[in-house]
Parts: sequence; C-alpha cells; structure tokens
Amino acid sequence: MYPTLGRVPTHELFVLLGVVAAGVVFALEARRRGQTDERLAFVILGAVVGGAVFMRLGTWLQHVDLRDNASLAEQWLYGNRSILGGLVGAWLGVHVAKRAVGYRVRTGDLFAPAVALGMAVGRIGCLLTESPGTPTSGGWGITLDAAAAARTGAPAGVGLHPSFVYEIAFHLVAFVLLWCWLRHRSLPPGESFVWYVGAYGVFRFLVEFVRGNDVAWEGLTRPQLFLMATIPLVLLRIVVQVRRGAYRHVLHPAPREQVPT
Repeated sequence: MYPTLGRVPTHELFVLLGVVAAGVVFALEARRRGQTDERLAFVILGAVVGGAVFMRLGTWLQHVDLRDNASLAEQWLYGNRSILGGLVGAWLGVHVAKRAVGYRVRTGDLFAPAVALGMAVGRIGCLLTESPGTPTSGGWGITLDAAAAARTGAPAGVGLHPSFVYEIAFHLVAFVLLWCWLRHRSLPPGESFVWYVGAYGVFRFLVEFVRGNDVAWEGLTRPQLFLMATIPLVLLRIVVQVRRGAYRHVLHPAPREQVPT
C-alpha cells in the first residue's frame, strides 16, 4: 500500500498537483503567445487522456509470449505506472485531438515548460512512495527504515541513490531554461519541446543505471531499451535542423510579443 496524505494517496496527489501546475503554465504561455483558440481545450484534453491511458498501460507488454502478460484489466487496476508511456500517450493524444478538431498550429512551445514543471511536481510523489534507487556509498543517499523498505521493496539501513531527486532537479532546471531563456529565442515553432524531450531521454537513459529497475537484457532496463529505439530519432531530427540552419539565431533574443489585453 502506498502512503497517504489524509485520505488521498500520496502518489496520486502529486500527479494531480503536477497536472494543475502544468495547466497553469500552459495557459500563461498560450496567453503570452496569443494562442487563445477555443480548440486548444480539446488539445489539452487529448494530452491528458492519452497520457493517463498510456501511463497505466505502458508497462503491459513485458513478455514476448502475450499469455505471460497481465490482462488489460489487471494492468489498468494494478500495473506499474510509466512516465515514458505517459509522455508517448500525451504526444499521441495531442496529435489525434488536433487532427479531430482541425487545429494546425504548433503547440510544442506551450507544452515544453508546462510538462517540465508538471514532471518535477509529479516526481515528488514517486520520491515519497517508491524505491529511491540502487545502493550508493555517497553521503547523499537515502536510508530507509524497515517499514519503508518493506513497502517499496528496497533494502533497509543502506544509503540509496535518490534517483527521483536527480530527476526532479533535471526537470526544474529544464523548466527554468525553457521559461526564462529559451522561449525568448529564435527557434522554429515547436522546437523547444523537441529539445526538452531529447535532453530528458538522454538523462533518463543515464539515471536508469541508478534507478534500480529490473534488468531486461544485457544489463539494460526496459525503459533504456525503449529509449534506445526512440531517442536517436529525436536527436537525428535535431541534427537535421542544425544542418538546415534552423538554430543559427538561437543565441539572439526574439522580439518580445505583446501580451493580449
């Protein structure tokens, strides 16, 4: 059982707070950029629904023999949550919603800072309810008592890598860069989200070595195998854009946009 704050499960509470934080940032950035089309509400709904579904079902396919996997009902009720699955689902949900309502404007620059802050808040719930990481001899390790160790399946009395603290710090830094610096630079529409996803993919691949997830193949976890297949595509896109000169003005601030009144 996960710990609770009052009657609300801790993990779910911080996921909800993360969604709220992301929504506020999205709304502020949309207003700043003058993107106030009512169809954006359906785009947001697509992101939320797609993210929720894939977050819960993203870890379903764990065995080649489908009979060894849980049923979809069991996975939905009791399965592990997947942040990577949630991101993929949100991305798909946005594209399905945009096509359904005919909204063609790029929205990546609205989602990038919103997702970064939402992830930082949501990961607090993971920090408080899940195994911190693998053992470390560093003085910054988290040591669990017997009750917390039994609840999370981690060893007790041993310093453990605070892998979720590492991730919270990454997303906070990413949010500051996206919100305070990158959104005022001359990037093609939507590219800030591509940069954020590429950076997070590389970071997540590396932090998996101290996360403590089950090894699936050749010393790599399932998230790492997924990232090995997907992140090169994101990085290739960035390389192509560099060669096209799309980022040549990135060090020069873009003209400030007027905030609609």
